[in-house]
Amino acid sequence: MTDDVKINRGLKGIYFERSGVSFIDGAKGELLYRGYSIHDLAEHSSFEEVCWLLIHGELPDADELAGFDAALRAARDLPGAVHDIIAACRHGHPMDVLRTAVSALAALEPDSRETGEDAFLRNGIRLTAQVPMIVAAHAALRAGRKPVEPDPALGHAANWLWMLTGEVPSEDAARLADVDFILHAEHGANASAFAARVTVGTEANLHGAIVTALSTLAGPAHGGAAEDVMKMVHEIGSPEKAEAYVRDRRARREAVTGFGHRVYRAEDPRARHMRDGVRKLGVEKGAPEFYQILQAVVEAMKPYARHGLNVNVDFYSGVLYQLHGIPMDLYVPIFAIGRMPGWIVQCLEQQRRNILIRPLTLYDGPEPRAYVPLDAR
Repeated sequence: MTDDVKINRGLKGIYFERSGVSFIDGAKGELLYRGYSIHDLAEHSSFEEVCWLLIHGELPDADELAGFDAALRAARDLPGAVHDIIAACRHGHPMDVLRTAVSALAALEPDSRETGEDAFLRNGIRLTAQVPMIVAAHAALRAGRKPVEPDPALGHAANWLWMLTGEVPSEDAARLADVDFILHAEHGANASAFAARVTVGTEANLHGAIVTALSTLAGPAHGGAAEDVMKMVHEIGSPEKAEAYVRDRRARREAVTGFGHRVYRAEDPRARHMRDGVRKLGVEKGAPEFYQILQAVVEAMKPYARHGLNVNVDFYSGVLYQLHGIPMDLYVPIFAIGRMPGWIVQCLEQQRRNILIRPLTLYDGPEPRAYVPLDAR
């Protein structure tokens, strides 16, 4: 009814708020957390330190980091009723189970209902520690095993691998998982973070916002890339078949999974930090062919880089998980484990200057018309 209104479908290119958390330059392939380059953080930091940085705005000193790390380790427990719920849902998709378990925590832990900033911080620590436990417990229960107890001597990423596999990871494997979490920790107003902010805008609690974020991440258009890359690797089968695979996909105007990004036109700056680690882990696990197939695909895709089809962060993540023997339907829950601090800080920012997020839709339905009684239709 109003022809002069511009519609930005998907809110593409729309700024809805200011944020001091992450800076993304898609043309240059640049990503900063609180002003720090993702390259420096991936090479020198830890997931625990990045959590503190994102949530509090500055790098922690030694005492702050030790206290935060201790709080995360102390929060590694789940109410017995949540284990019962996970067991009852054990045949469901892991993202459905994770979302259901977080929702159950909201009902079982009274502190979850509070909505002040201090409550968001407390609940954020607890949820960051509990989400990997939920994923690991479900993986064990659906396989007919008893869940592995957390090891207080292990850091966040190493403990996650221990709970999932029952084996203490090597130092290199634990570090690679840590880097994977760092790279996925925050990425601006992506679909799940925006959805979480919409929920907080209604003055809901943090658990409700995280349930919303999990529901949004579960959609394959947002969180499914790592799983799709691994399916592609299995479909290709060997490095020498990669060129023909790419040529066939491009001839049919079909996407090659793991290339291109909604934001980045240059190579995703996070990708390089997985590349060498995946190569080394493949050698350690006796399965170097996965990495070799990926690199053959990268080589075959080089002619398309000028069109913005560059490798993204999820291109290597799936192989990391595959090398640990992790089922493909756990790849998106692992993404959620890493993204917890980003969701939490987005919720905190929303809460500090809260406003109900209520965009408009432009009506293009019928003109006003008279109601027709049922017997006259």
